[in-house]
Amino acid sequence: MNVPENLKYTKDHEWIRVEGGFGWVGITEFAQGELGDIVFVELPAVGTKVEQGKTFGTIEAVKAVSELYAPITGEIVEVNKAVQDQPESVNKDPYNNGWMVKIAIANPAEVSALLDAPAYKSLIGK
Repeated sequence: MNVPENLKYTKDHEWIRVEGGFGWVGITEFAQGELGDIVFVELPAVGTKVEQGKTFGTIEAVKAVSELYAPITGEIVEVNKAVQDQPESVNKDPYNNGWMVKIAIANPAEVSALLDAPAYKSLIGK
């Protein structure tokens, strides 16, 4: 199970990679494995405000539909159109090509409340 050390994680299985005042967000390898074959991803429009812990979209797999939760508060500044066109990219490469949204971070202090890689591994029993 791949849990990159350079990312932060939520208990809802989202990850965020912070660079400067921005965060790239996706779902973890564990989450995509639990969902199975992803067939549809619904993401918000650029300019949408998101709030930490609140829903920002949905992801649909053959087995289930799941909500996506924002790891931090901010504004969507970019949406990965490739994920919407080819949702299976989340299964193939959840941490790189499978990212979903880029958020301008409103409150950098929220990042420190997220799980680091060892804490996330403990959460998922790895």
